[in-house]
Amino acid sequence: MLPSLIPRLLLALGVPAAVQATQSWHNTGTTAGWDTFTQEHEGTVTEVTNVFYRGPSALKMTQIHDASYTGRYHSEAVHYNAYKRGDAGFWGFAFRLQSDWQFAPDSQGFNLAQFIADFTDLGCEETYMPGTMVWIEGDKLFARVKYGEVCPTSAQQTRTFREIATVTAGEWHRVVIQASWQSDSSGFFKLWFDGVKVSETYNIPTTVGDGRYFQFRVGLYANGWHDHGYQGTQGTRQVWYDQIAAGSEFKDADPDGWTA
Repeated sequence: MLPSLIPRLLLALGVPAAVQATQSWHNTGTTAGWDTFTQEHEGTVTEVTNVFYRGPSALKMTQIHDASYTGRYHSEAVHYNAYKRGDAGFWGFAFRLQSDWQFAPDSQGFNLAQFIADFTDLGCEETYMPGTMVWIEGDKLFARVKYGEVCPTSAQQTRTFREIATVTAGEWHRVVIQASWQSDSSGFFKLWFDGVKVSETYNIPTTVGDGRYFQFRVGLYANGWHDHGYQGTQGTRQVWYDQIAAGSEFKDADPDGWTA
């Protein structure tokens, strides 16, 4: 029998054809392979070999508070064209907070990863708009999805998944996201933390109506310093990243599920 006829015969018999997992992109904790970096003010993104998850290297993201500075605090690695409306898949990364990370006060937020797109051409109040974000407040992990319309900003809506995991300073953690990016109620969002599913929601919108591509960024974005003011006494913050990937199955994105 011709090989090309086998999948059709299986479908005719009601037997689902096997779908091969596909890792669409990965990075092993290096500065090579990214489309760009955001390093605002005194922030840095560096490749290091003394701290890593799998090795031999990891990305170290640093931000330093400056009381005289009024801008934002991004230190991120950026991968273009991560998803557009209608796509689905898995995205994952390993991260580690510095061992003396100051969690108090609990209300101080630091973003760890985000999907974001440039909407400057729309003439909105917001030029770059983040959609899905993953962050910590105190030692608790949060995530969100954004839906509605980009303009005006009052048409944007968010759904937040609160306190879904506890983060430990100085230890490596694994995050895997699975999402179906839909602007209607046919989408879903799931998140695994250290291999345990901690969030799962179906039949929800997960992205905005505009169909352009979103970037995927991992890194330290000290948005709390800009949005709510500096709190605590730790003005230098560091987060390490390793084993960042995307694909069609969980193992494609799970930091423990693949090797380069």
